[in-house]
Amino acid sequence: MTQARITPPGEQLQVVLLHPGAQPPRRGRRGDAGLDLVSVEAATLQPGERQVVGTGIALAIPPGLAGLVLPRSGLAARHGITTLNAPGLIDPNYRGECRVILHNAGQEPFSVQPGDRIAQLLVVPYWPLEPTVVEALLPSPDDRGADGFGSSGR
Repeated sequence: MTQARITPPGEQLQVVLLHPGAQPPRRGRRGDAGLDLVSVEAATLQPGERQVVGTGIALAIPPGLAGLVLPRSGLAARHGITTLNAPGLIDPNYRGECRVILHNAGQEPFSVQPGDRIAQLLVVPYWPLEPTVVEALLPSPDDRGADGFGSSGR
């Protein structure tokens, strides 16, 4: 198995602007974990509707890392706008345009304009574990076993 490479702090995230109105991902404030993703196209989402919206950028995420596309909390709280497949996943070997599946879970139509921040990108490490079929799983250290949904109470 190949060991995952963890990218050291300060390494760059390469961004190609594919569209004249594209903007590189950027943090709203110093210290923010997420990088804002900006729309390059206009769209109107009716309540209950979903639409794929382009950001006009392509990324070269380094090996050992992946990009998670997450909703913006302000859009969700104020308008019911979220990313339908949250989190969306950008693999390190993907080089196409980053597009966002927006969903209007609100009660009113919502319009996106070019330049609007529509989602955020969180770059995280991952380990490419190889699935191995076994006869039985080792017991969990806390003896949880197969207890699932709701098993820890309220």
